[in-house]
Amino acid sequence: MSDKVFWLRCEKKQFERRAALTPTTARKLIDAGFKLYVERDEQRIFDDSEYEAVGCELVENNSWPHAPTNVPIIGLKELPESDAPLPHTHVQFAHCYKQQVGWSSVLARFHRGGGTLYDLEFLNDANGRRVAAFGFHAGFAGAAAGALAYAAHAAGAKLGHLEPYPNEEAMVADVKARLNGAEKSVKALVIGALGRCGRGAVDLFRKVGLEENNIIKWDLDETAKGGPFQEILDVDIFVNCIYLTTRIPPFLTEQYIQSAGKSRQLSVVVDVSCDTTNPNNPIPIYSINTTFSEPTVAVDAGAGNPPLSVISIDHLPTLLPREASEQFSADLLPSLLEFPDRAHARVWAEAKNLYDEKLAEAVKAEKLSS
Repeated sequence: MSDKVFWLRCEKKQFERRAALTPTTARKLIDAGFKLYVERDEQRIFDDSEYEAVGCELVENNSWPHAPTNVPIIGLKELPESDAPLPHTHVQFAHCYKQQVGWSSVLARFHRGGGTLYDLEFLNDANGRRVAAFGFHAGFAGAAAGALAYAAHAAGAKLGHLEPYPNEEAMVADVKARLNGAEKSVKALVIGALGRCGRGAVDLFRKVGLEENNIIKWDLDETAKGGPFQEILDVDIFVNCIYLTTRIPPFLTEQYIQSAGKSRQLSVVVDVSCDTTNPNNPIPIYSINTTFSEPTVAVDAGAGNPPLSVISIDHLPTLLPREASEQFSADLLPSLLEFPDRAHARVWAEAKNLYDEKLAEAVKAEKLSS
């Protein structure tokens, strides 16, 4: 059994305001006997004082590389690009298990440093369902961003800088205000509508006032015939919420969009799944992740055709940072309590086995000595 300790690192991704551990969850871990170090972070939605008040020890921003190597480091988004070896145990989203661009070099850092990765995306319960996920808030925020982009298009403009909202009510009110009554005629299609992410997107569209029959909900049955799909071109907003595990026929292609000409209704694509660099990306009409400062990227829809843009922000839930963090951290808590016994606790043991498998693939890809 390992020591009961975690080190919450700061997030270096621009505009990322969420936290893997909230003060609420931190208090429960401390009550269970854990020692928690929390890096000071002005970007985080939670004030440093909130952690200090529940008994966490505050440490300097981005000081985790100097932490004792037996102290597990927990965070959310991937670490900044570097060749530096990683000797610690890290709990985070690393985005390197599906052969994304640079995947093997990320894992090579763990190989060189002797550290270990427990990827939050692959912590599953006994039924294969993720123990904690931002899916609902990703879908909710993605649908909101899509509606905001649609409103900007309708006004002949481009969606500008996105700022996180203090809560869901503020987000819904802002979206409704910007739609300015147009919500009754907006049509949206959500693929992956039965999952957490899809349910979040549908919930947002309902709350901002879209008519129920204008919210088209697709899942595996509807996409089984294989794309591209004309039905996507016949709505105003398309939100992709699928969890990609294998290659499937594309939902849309540039050629398919261009061939529709001026008859296309589709104005905005929101790729919440954001498999931008995945070779199996089912929406191969863009090649970059967009950001909160530049939330949309234009698609080559063909000369003279109506504009079409994609939102491909890979951390959409940070538009609702406090609520998303609280939900995620609370769901993760039961597994965190088992972490000291990670060699035997099923969730962590299976995640370690997967890491070992992916690390072996990276060692081979990078031609490293095993």
